[in-house]
Amino acid sequence: MARTRTIVLGAAGVVVAGGAGLATVGLGGGEPGAAHGSPPPATASIERTTLVETQDVDGTLGYGGSRTIAGTGNGTLTWLAGAGSVVSRGRSVYRVDNKPVPLLYGRLPLYRTLAEGTEGSDVLQLERNLRALGYTGFTVDRTFGASTAAAVKRWQDDLGVRETGRVEPGAAVVAPGRIRVAERKASVGDRAGGPVLTYTGTNRVVSVDLDVEYQRLVKKGRAVEIELPSGGTVKGRIASVGKVASAARDDQPATVEVQIAVAAGKEIRSYDKAPVVVHVTANEHPGVLAVPVGALLAQGDGGYAVQVVEGGRVRTVPVETGVFTEGQVEISGSGLSEGMKVGVPS
Repeated sequence: MARTRTIVLGAAGVVVAGGAGLATVGLGGGEPGAAHGSPPPATASIERTTLVETQDVDGTLGYGGSRTIAGTGNGTLTWLAGAGSVVSRGRSVYRVDNKPVPLLYGRLPLYRTLAEGTEGSDVLQLERNLRALGYTGFTVDRTFGASTAAAVKRWQDDLGVRETGRVEPGAAVVAPGRIRVAERKASVGDRAGGPVLTYTGTNRVVSVDLDVEYQRLVKKGRAVEIELPSGGTVKGRIASVGKVASAARDDQPATVEVQIAVAAGKEIRSYDKAPVVVHVTANEHPGVLAVPVGALLAQGDGGYAVQVVEGGRVRTVPVETGVFTEGQVEISGSGLSEGMKVGVPS
């Protein structure tokens, strides 16, 4: 996955230094509060506005992480779903000895034989799938009764497999929902035992490896903007933020995995494993006074000032700086107000 690309917040010091240097060269310094006869080459208004801190990170647009489906038994693979194909509940993922292995929805794999008298969450999962596939005549609960066995036989008859009324491990693939085949790991004619294929979900997601230093700036549910390789943008929303940081390697910082859900649309239809840039709104500072960064004057004590232009007079006013973003800086200082003019380089 991609690494952090450009952190606007972290770059603030660089912007300050560059802006202050430009201001010093263009306007000159001065004692705080001193009046000067020569006006600056240009002016800009102090604005009351909302400044937004943003963070740009690199990500990968695709379908999220993949998982592997492994076959069981000694049969022969006679068909496999192709890469990029989508398989829904009840449809075949692959075939063994020309018998389908269908997809069921759920969280529990078929780790044991389900038969009359079996009880548990995996029975409930099976019965929910049978009901969703249109088979009835049984109660959807945690008990595999005679009526469940009868429904299983009807399902097996429709699949064209032996009607045993039992569901053996390997008889179906279980996944949380529809799957998209990512890659075939076996070929027709191979033995069924071992990896058969890998799959992902069908929803588009952007995966980001985020430096742990910036984890506090991303929250589940926060809206983001995603810049595509084409230059266009789409909206997304942070779906998950990892809690466990991966170990740093080769002097690289530790990262957490961030998953961003992206709405399906024609703008992203052709992209898979595509590099993108994610614009995250980290914080908003409403109702602050702001000036162009170039208005800052570097002072000898390491602080900053601005040149206020009023009625043909120029005075230097010390300021405290806040957030820097998109060429503007938050300022506060004695006597400063919205609409005042400050000097800027021409």
